[in-house]
Amino acid sequence: MIKLKKCKQLNPSLLAGLTIIIVISVLAFIPGAFTHYNPTDIASDSILKAPSDLHLFGTDNFGRDIFSRVIYATRIDVMIGIFSVLIPFIIGTTLGLISGYYGGKIDSLIMRTVDIFMAFPYMVLAIAIVAIEQAGLWALFLSMWLVSWKEYARLIRSEVLVVKNAEYVEAAKVLAYSDFRIITRSILPNVLSSAIIYAASDVVMCMLSGAAMSYLGLGVQAPTPEWGAIISGGKAFLSTAWWITIFPGIFLVVTGFGFSLIGDGLSDILRKGRA
Repeated sequence: MIKLKKCKQLNPSLLAGLTIIIVISVLAFIPGAFTHYNPTDIASDSILKAPSDLHLFGTDNFGRDIFSRVIYATRIDVMIGIFSVLIPFIIGTTLGLISGYYGGKIDSLIMRTVDIFMAFPYMVLAIAIVAIEQAGLWALFLSMWLVSWKEYARLIRSEVLVVKNAEYVEAAKVLAYSDFRIITRSILPNVLSSAIIYAASDVVMCMLSGAAMSYLGLGVQAPTPEWGAIISGGKAFLSTAWWITIFPGIFLVVTGFGFSLIGDGLSDILRKGRA
């Protein structure tokens, strides 16, 4: 009875977000099941064809099927969003735990490093890092990893400063548990939820940043399909072939909306759990 009651109270935002992301994930992992066109094949006899039964989303200026390119780009863009968050999440969480728990000079060193990175605008720093490296997917990941960890470090540190004085942490110290055990078993489970909620929203930011970098020619390189790159390639044809930019833009917005709903749903659940 308890389980049924919990199912009925499943957060609608979380459910809607999960539904969107599951559908997007299916498209990302098995794109060949939805289209028989190769996303990089050039067809000189199908240049700038409007959406039709033959080409659901039309074709671009090289005759490539837009639906195929958008579907295959889903895998890359979702991967950019998730992996651009995963590494900073791990790094930032680790540094935040160390900074908040030990304090003193270690805390000052880590927080001053955070302040240095916070002094530069997010996109400016990311573009500068990509400019140093050769433009491409690896450079895009590296730039995201280097600029995104600081938010997690600050968030986890603030949570640790509250939790580390709790009675159960003091009890663990009295029992002479090691610092590693106290941090990983007593503190981490109680501070991780906020970082997870933030990560769900950060995926959206990373996806938009990745698309923006590809739009500027600093991210995924042609002819690899990627939503930002497809939009960039179609900007010269907005008045005559609107479909080149509209459809990848819709997929980008819908996917970002799905992750945002997941973040909102998790936030509501956490807030009700603390109430």
